[in-house]
Amino acid sequence: MARKPAPPKPTPAELDLLRVLWPLGAATAKQVHEVAQRDRPELAYATVLRLLQIMHGKGLLVRDESERSHVYAPAHAQESLRTSLLKDLIHKAYSGSGKELVMAALRGHVSQEEKDEIRRLLQEDGE
Repeated sequence: MARKPAPPKPTPAELDLLRVLWPLGAATAKQVHEVAQRDRPELAYATVLRLLQIMHGKGLLVRDESERSHVYAPAHAQESLRTSLLKDLIHKAYSGSGKELVMAALRGHVSQEEKDEIRRLLQEDGE
């Protein structure tokens, strides 16, 4: 059985638009622009449209062209893309060691509440 190829890697700007699209499911460029502007009021509609077109070309989005306004949707589930990006980060920055990534995260990027939650999860997993 052939392995499914990893999803293409989005740029930070593309990832921002994916974060808008994942909860929406599918949306027109205008709808994506309206939601994205809540966090980035300076974001131009033309920029959003161009990024959506590029993302479609890269295989990050699918596009329904049956209506006058094209509807864009993520081509990959959020978890699938996150897993791919995480594997790449572990490989590149931590020499393939997931433990090193976790240790780095725990050293200053995790709140006490998050540490407690992780501890509970590990205890449940060990039982």
